[in-house]
Amino acid sequence: MMTADGSTALMLGTQSGGHRTLAEKAYVSLHDAILSGQFAPGERLRIEQLAETLDMSPMPIREAIRRLDAAGLVDLAPHKATRVTELSLADLEEVYQARLALEPLAVQLAAVRFSAEAATAASASLARYVDACGRDDAGAIWAAHTDFHFVLYGEAGSRWLLRLITPLWESSERYRRASPDVQRSLSERQAEHEAILDACTCHEPDCAADAMWNHLAMTANLLAGAMGSGQLFAGDSRERV
Repeated sequence: MMTADGSTALMLGTQSGGHRTLAEKAYVSLHDAILSGQFAPGERLRIEQLAETLDMSPMPIREAIRRLDAAGLVDLAPHKATRVTELSLADLEEVYQARLALEPLAVQLAAVRFSAEAATAASASLARYVDACGRDDAGAIWAAHTDFHFVLYGEAGSRWLLRLITPLWESSERYRRASPDVQRSLSERQAEHEAILDACTCHEPDCAADAMWNHLAMTANLLAGAMGSGQLFAGDSRERV
């Protein structure tokens, strides 16, 4: 949201957690602003201006910027302006290549040990996702969709997989939000999520991995098409086109 002087107006999150450090609050505010599109790809982030907007000193802003750089959401280079990471076909392909390596592995591991509690939690998240899609509530869609996937990934029992998947997930969400008109029908998306969950619940690791691969490849190909490219990944066979 732009102010009269052309700067970006940010709301400092008042979410629960007054215990959060200023750097954490700055990170949450800037992170959410980037994902929601308040900051456009390539837009310069001026630390002094952000500090004034968020009513804090530059130090926590700098720390938040470093975290955003590590998450791939900003480009921070010595002696250069800090900017929101650009969206590009090359970056999209890299993001999904990494996701296709990690997320099928995560659900493959999860399916071996998938618990009844996880099945209940994932089903509830999927129901919230479907409801949010019906209401076209972008924030609720993001939250429920994220919860669904990370219930599955959490069952893999690997902290490193979660650490690696998280920034890739957030980077790909920027592409999804930048191309809202390329979504498949809700029934198709729901069916794909149910196939992944069913394979996990039935303890079928290879089926879970294949279902996740196809789900991600379909999304990547649609996003690439919206950017003027052909398919990046083949469906039903874990390889690049």
